[in-house]
Amino acid sequence: MIRAARLRVACALSVLCLLAPLRSFAQGELRFCLHADPKTFNPLMVDDDASEAVRYLTGGTLVRLNRRSQQLEPELATRWKTSSDGRRIEFTLREAVRFSDGSPFGAEDVAFTMRSLMDPALHSPLGDSFRSGPGEPQIEVTGSNHIAITFPAPVAGLDKLFDEVAILSAQSPLKERAVLGPFVLADYKPGLFVYLKRNPNYWKKDSAGRPLPYLDSVRLDVQQNREIELTRFRRGEIQLINAIDGEYFDRLQAQSPAEAFDAGPSFDSEEMWFNQSPSAPLPSWKLGWFRSTEFRQAISSAINRQDMSRLVFNNHASPAAGPVSPANRFWFNSRLKPHSYDPAAALRLLRQAGFRVDAGVLHDSGGHAVEFSIVTNSGNKARERMAAMIQQDLGAIGIKVSIVTLDFPSLIERMTRSFNYEACLLGLVNTGLDPNAQMNVWLSSGENHQWNPAQKTPATPWEGEIDRLMRAQASATDPSRRKQFFDRVQEIAWEQQPFIYLVHKNALSAVARNVQGADPVVLSPQTYWQIERMKISNERAAN
Repeated sequence: MIRAARLRVACALSVLCLLAPLRSFAQGELRFCLHADPKTFNPLMVDDDASEAVRYLTGGTLVRLNRRSQQLEPELATRWKTSSDGRRIEFTLREAVRFSDGSPFGAEDVAFTMRSLMDPALHSPLGDSFRSGPGEPQIEVTGSNHIAITFPAPVAGLDKLFDEVAILSAQSPLKERAVLGPFVLADYKPGLFVYLKRNPNYWKKDSAGRPLPYLDSVRLDVQQNREIELTRFRRGEIQLINAIDGEYFDRLQAQSPAEAFDAGPSFDSEEMWFNQSPSAPLPSWKLGWFRSTEFRQAISSAINRQDMSRLVFNNHASPAAGPVSPANRFWFNSRLKPHSYDPAAALRLLRQAGFRVDAGVLHDSGGHAVEFSIVTNSGNKARERMAAMIQQDLGAIGIKVSIVTLDFPSLIERMTRSFNYEACLLGLVNTGLDPNAQMNVWLSSGENHQWNPAQKTPATPWEGEIDRLMRAQASATDPSRRKQFFDRVQEIAWEQQPFIYLVHKNALSAVARNVQGADPVVLSPQTYWQIERMKISNERAAN
């Protein structure tokens, strides 16, 4: 029914274009795709790309990082002040703001959100970013529109962390469904779509005093297959591709260069890792491989990253050395270089660790042939091709690799609940510049410490050292001192290879000609970061 309605609108526009200016704006519906179902609609529990998209479109934050200038700007807070020791932050809030259900917004809602976020029982991935020391923050509501939060230890880059904290209502019976962002969740059909409608109580207005957002609705279709996504974009069924693979980008650029955007190296990375969790249903000798530093280093040296960048991403990517992209100029450790492709060095490392090659097959000291499977998400052609290249590269040193593609919910279930996998190939989306945004990845207790999550105590000395360094950088106030700590974290990651970083993709996107107000950038979300000011014109329909 929705598709038929859109066809009727398109026909009407093609007639009206004779009477109206070509670029006249019409409020309407923006459509683009998610590559998996959201894992959660609770904004405090977001740790996947699809859920993050919904949080960004619906959640109201106290401050917002401008994705173009990379500077903080006021949102629900008109002013904020951080103490010189980095432990305390005070916010002055906007008045006369209401949630989507009409309930009033005030300091008690911010207090409720922060108490929920920092509740240890919630296990919020975002909450980990604020934990720089033991103890809970002190929250003081000093007026209906004023709040102060004091943390037990300094939190470096404290104000920037609030870019991701969507404020919840302390009173609404709708709980997290009562929102302060430009759109509100209206419908969700698993495997099909997420439908967002305009928030009638959204507080922002444009320079002429007109209420924002301009759009009436946003429909996020769940579509794992990137080929189908591109086809739908060409047909005009969707208007954005927030992150497009290099092969599809080149095809679109050749056909419609005005709709293809390359913003340069992105902040995101593609990596693989081995499952080291003690809960994994794996034989002890296989876990022994995965926990061996020499084994992980050898695998890293046996992978040809340069070929991967060239063949999989059509040179719209570059080999990765670690978790920070060179695009993040301040935090990138320029002393680190990507591991070179060197199969001979890989075999030397393996021999040092007790492995041997017999009749072209690598065996461990117990005589077990070395073979494992890599899981990745189905429908992602680039990752499937990356896995195939890894399979070929490792085959050259006697390792048999099987490739398993799973729908995203099944993949997440294996990664976070059953731990029934051997190696995984996925990407890490960096939504912020500051390393504090990666606390839940690097702390050994973090839920997203993927190779061995939620450890009660660090499983290895080097993980304990990373814990110490991450907390030290989070509590330091001198940026140069913080960089020293995080540079060492990057060095340990380079040495130990818990994540085998493969490539940093370029920030490639597609925006239809009839979308006005999009400004593709490097930081996520690349295309819709100023969604409230985006419009749909009739230009594409007229053409």
